[in-house]
This record gives sequence, C-alpha cells and structure tokens, in this order.
Amino acid sequence: MKSTYVRRSEHEMKRNAEIGLFTKPSNLIQKNLDKQMDITEKQQALLRMLPGVDYILELSKEDPLFNDIPKSVLVRSIRSVVENLRTIIMDGEQDITETKFSDSVILERVKNSVKQAMTSNLKRVVNATGIVVHTNLGRSLLAKDAVENLLTIASSYSNLEFDLSKGKRGSRYSSVEDILCEISGAQAAMVVNNNAGAVLLCLETLSRGKKVIVSRGELVEIGGSFRIPDVMAKSGAVLKEVGTTNRTHFPDYENAIEHDTGLLLKVHKSNFSVVGFTAEVSLEELVALGTTYQIPVMEDLGSGTFVDFSKYGLLKEPTVQESVAAGVDVVTFSGDKLLGGPQAGIIVGKKDLIDRIKKNPITRALRIDKLTLAALESTLRHYRNIDREIDSIPTLRMMTLPLDHIEKRAKELAKLMENAGDPRISVCLVDVFSRPGGGAFPLQKLPSKGVGVKVQGISANAVEKKMRGNDIPIIGRIEEDRFIMDLRTIQDDELPIIKNAFENMLRKV
Repeated sequence: MKSTYVRRSEHEMKRNAEIGLFTKPSNLIQKNLDKQMDITEKQQALLRMLPGVDYILELSKEDPLFNDIPKSVLVRSIRSVVENLRTIIMDGEQDITETKFSDSVILERVKNSVKQAMTSNLKRVVNATGIVVHTNLGRSLLAKDAVENLLTIASSYSNLEFDLSKGKRGSRYSSVEDILCEISGAQAAMVVNNNAGAVLLCLETLSRGKKVIVSRGELVEIGGSFRIPDVMAKSGAVLKEVGTTNRTHFPDYENAIEHDTGLLLKVHKSNFSVVGFTAEVSLEELVALGTTYQIPVMEDLGSGTFVDFSKYGLLKEPTVQESVAAGVDVVTFSGDKLLGGPQAGIIVGKKDLIDRIKKNPITRALRIDKLTLAALESTLRHYRNIDREIDSIPTLRMMTLPLDHIEKRAKELAKLMENAGDPRISVCLVDVFSRPGGGAFPLQKLPSKGVGVKVQGISANAVEKKMRGNDIPIIGRIEEDRFIMDLRTIQDDELPIIKNAFENMLRKV
C-alpha cells in the first residue's frame, strides 16, 4: 500500500508551522506516546501511517469540492479527522485496517467534517414529541404575519426609537405598550429580553436593600437552574420566607411586615403543583394587605397568558387580565410560552411603578431588539379578537386541536410511510398524551394520536438516533420499543420530510 505519510525537511516543517499548516509528524507523537503508555505493535504501525495535516491539505487541492472552503475551516477539519483516527487506534478497535488510512478514505472523512462545519449549528427540526412549547426546541412558533413583519423590519430601516408625529427621538416601548395596556387593562407596560430579566429588573427597582415577603411554597426553580431566591439575591433584595411548603395563611404575611419591607411577591407555580392539604393567600387578599400597609404587590406569572384555556376544555390557568383586575401593582410574564410570541419578558402594572422601572439603568442591558418588538407586536394584535383568531397563533392552535383532527393527520402520515413499500417497516396508530410544555399546566395531559414505527433489524433507539441525524432532524420519543411521533406538534408541510427521512434511512441499511 502507498504510504500516506511524507517526512518533511526541517526547513519545510518550519515554513509550514509559520503559515499554520504544520502539525507534529506522526512518528514524533508516537515517541511521546511510547513513553506514556504501553501500546501494541499493530497500534504503533497504524499510528505511523497517520498523515500530517500539510500532506492532506496538499491532497485536497486535487478535489474541486474544497475550492470554496475557507482555509481555516479546512485545516480545522483535517486536524479533527486525524485526531479522531488517532483516538480510534488508541481505543483498540479490532476492525481497524490499513484501508481506513488510504488517501481516498481520509479525504472522504475530511469532506464530511467540512460539510458539518459549513452547516448552520442552529437548524430547523421536526418536533414530533407532542410537547407544544418545547423549551429545548425553540419554544413557540411565530404566527405567519409575525414572521412577515419581522422580515420587513429586519431588511429595512424603522421608527424603532423615532416619534414620527413629533419628528424627534421616541421610546422603543411605544410600539407595544398601548396594545399591552389595551389587552391586559394595565395602566402602563414595558418589555425586556426575557421574564427572568423582568423579575430581576422589578425586584432591583422596587426593593433593593429591602425585604421581599414571599410564600415558602412559591420559591420556584425553572429550567436552567433559575431560582427565585438566587435572582432576588442578585437584585439586592432580601428574601423573607413565610408559611410552609404546602400551607401559607394571611397572618403569615401580615406578621412578617416590618419597617423595611419593600414588596409583597406572589409567584405562580406554573411548572409544578402542590395538592392535598394546601392553603394559599389569594391575590385579592394580598392586594388588600399591601394597600393597608402601603406596600406594592408584584406577581410573577412565569408562563403568562391572556387566554382562559378552561373555555377550550383545558385546566384553568390565571390570566394576566385577572391579575391586573385584582389590583396587583406589577405583573411579569413571558412572551414566548403560552403567549405564543418571541422570547421576551413583559411587565405590566401601575404607571408610577412602571415609570420607575423604565428609568432603571439596568433596563438598557435587558432591552429587546427591533426584531423581537416586530414579532411581539404582530402576535399581540391577534389577542384583540382571540376567540376568532386563536388558530392564527400556532401555540394556541396546537394546544386546542380537536382529537379527530389529529387522528386524521396521523392516518395521513401512516399511509405515506406505508406507501414507501418497504417490507422492513411496520407502522401503527397509537394513543398518546401531549403536554403544553413551557413550564405551564403541570397537570394537563392532552389526548393525542401518534404514529409508532418499528424497523426490522434496527432497534427503536437506533431509529431515534438516525432520525436525529437526518438533514432536518426529527425529534420523537420511544415507547414500547417503537419510535413514536405525536401528530399534535407536527406541521402539515413536515409529513413528506418524515417520509423521506425513513426512506433515506432504509436505503442506507
């Protein structure tokens, strides 16, 4: 076999090192490894066959595929391939042969590495999990007109901070403040980049250096280890816990009030539920207490909503309008969960407090950009007539889909896959439960329909891994040794994508 390693002269190695092409020849690395560990003669022989980076780089010039590849990407890919082969050798895999170190095989590995490096890391996936607001898969899908408005604002100049009526500088909050007040009934509103930021900003503005009273049962943690006590500490506020994990009463709050109490905080338990022997103080009672002692009341709804989902057969979730109507001074919630918009932290409430929050210097560090504002404004406009436009917001549409509609689409996908005509694949309809997700409705299970797939000779785990590796990854789940795809969260234009993914997989096995 032709050797793929070419020893370089000392002068050439020095020149290549200066221009970033040189890596240590394999025999020098081998000497170092010999001193550190015992390796077999076969491993020594294979290590000596590993080519240098500069050699593969010269070899790549013969293939036009690499002509338009940035040199930095190509060099990094070559190094990655060589290091991967070295790892395989040192791991002692038994099926390693000399053919795996031929020029053509190594060059093919480099091509695959380059292709991966040139592909966007953030990519579209098919959400077949049945979790509507999947925090790991991008949360809510935007409404069609929100996407169109986003594209328009992204590709053009806009009046982001320019008052067209006065011809001078304006506020970036003005594009959404009026409509937020209209929908929620609040006196004022503003938006920051996410709800964690909204909570931090409000606490820092209203209660820095002061005590904040909160029920022990509401000291929640959400994804990414975001904890209310930690955020409160960062804000400079002092946590004052009252009550117990399962029961907190009105006197617990009142007895905890001191001269340096700055805020009464209520946190909605959006991602868990305490059932059984429980008690909590209502918003109305807390507001009355705050009024008596002239202490503002703040509520963090987390995954907030403007919709009463109980009208659609789902469990009841508190709405932003209800909190405002109860007299809460400041309400915070997310824009990208049950609201169905882009990632944002929304703050609504009494004008004097919102004005103070707007003036906090931290606001600038947390402000949202024009793209978020464009998408959020378009989303909010649907809430003016949400009963008629609920299907316009993908998150709300998927959560309220009738079961018979989901079953119809499941049958359509099953038929598509059966028409592929490959006897190795078996498809069946299965009853499943979807979840709202997004840290909301912890007890809500949505009856749904899925398509279960088994492939002869391939385990369900292997199928799941291959679907994740598709050009457009398909993310499902495994139940009873089947790869399950829940049709509640699969979009209409994604059915052919799934069919093609399985056909491609079957062609390769």
